[in-house]
Amino acid sequence: MLWINFLHFYQPATLDREVIIEAIEKSYRRIIKALQKNSNVRFTVNVQGCLLEKMHELGYQMLLRDLKQLAERGQLEFVGSAAFHPILPLIPAFEAVAQIKLQEEIIKKYFGDVKLKGFFLPEMAYAPKTAKLLKNLGYEWIILDEISARGTTNGAYCQRPYRDAASGLSVVFRNRAVSQSYVPRSVAELAAEKSEQTLITATDAELYGLRHADISGHFEKILKRTDVTTQTISGFLAEHEPTQNITILRSSWESAPAELRAQLPYALWYNKKNVIQMKLWQLARLALETAQRHTRDPQYRWAAWRLHRGLSSCTFWWASGKKISVWSAASWNPDEIDRGLDELIKAVRALDDATTRLTKLKAEKLYVEIKQLIWNKHWTHYWKVAK
Repeated sequence: MLWINFLHFYQPATLDREVIIEAIEKSYRRIIKALQKNSNVRFTVNVQGCLLEKMHELGYQMLLRDLKQLAERGQLEFVGSAAFHPILPLIPAFEAVAQIKLQEEIIKKYFGDVKLKGFFLPEMAYAPKTAKLLKNLGYEWIILDEISARGTTNGAYCQRPYRDAASGLSVVFRNRAVSQSYVPRSVAELAAEKSEQTLITATDAELYGLRHADISGHFEKILKRTDVTTQTISGFLAEHEPTQNITILRSSWESAPAELRAQLPYALWYNKKNVIQMKLWQLARLALETAQRHTRDPQYRWAAWRLHRGLSSCTFWWASGKKISVWSAASWNPDEIDRGLDELIKAVRALDDATTRLTKLKAEKLYVEIKQLIWNKHWTHYWKVAK
């Protein structure tokens, strides 16, 4: 079996340091240690720029050096992304490019002149315009959830690469069912069946320890098996040239078939029936447009920094209120929404230009309105449900 494993390392920039440290200690250290012990194993990874900066800030310089050494040994392949994890199809091109370039700068800062061939779209949120932008920026391939191929999840498109008809990018699709399981255990079960196949998986790196204790050590065991080989995505593409064009659907790695049929490709982050999300996007657009008109403002750099943080997918995800699975609670957290909301208003407040006064008043009014909506919903609905 050929196992192509993609790992996504990400913690929001606004998160409490204790939460980030827990992810580092329980998951990231474990993954790095396992790779160091198994020099034949190769993974492709995305480490979000905002997380790299936090790791440095929290004193994890040795861990950063370990990641660099694994890349130099050919065991890790880094990819590009957007530094603060926004939903790229939902933001203007100028902001998307700024965050993509910032990610490249951060990767270079910690890992040197790494050639980034692949790109991870945060939440695997795909749109043709975004793919074309990536192609113009020099990227060669993307990884998506299999639902993006034809709106189904039967594994039919997860064996070989394709070419995106809209952009010309090469694309591989992850197997959703296996990726949503505890992957090392599922890989072991498939390997036990002597299945000669290519298995492409993609998960959050936090699965390996933080979200799944793995008392039996399935992860470490699977890396030692001789009947399971691993390869980076770029390595796989070098040996398997895409021969078929495919029209990819607007979608994310959380999209459900019913959502795609209803033209809701990014339902967890942008749902017109979700009043809080729509108000958040209204403030986000106001902040983006205001900052873009004042790029020469002496405080523009700080406004842009706040914007990057506020546009994190988490700001909108935690307002969705959707129950992702029978095992999870609803994706609702007023404190996390508040964190993003505060960053968006601070982006407007940061600008010095006197002509922004009326815009600031408009933004403050919207900010207060969103605050009220968040906490009214929390105390009148979610608290009651919890009780």
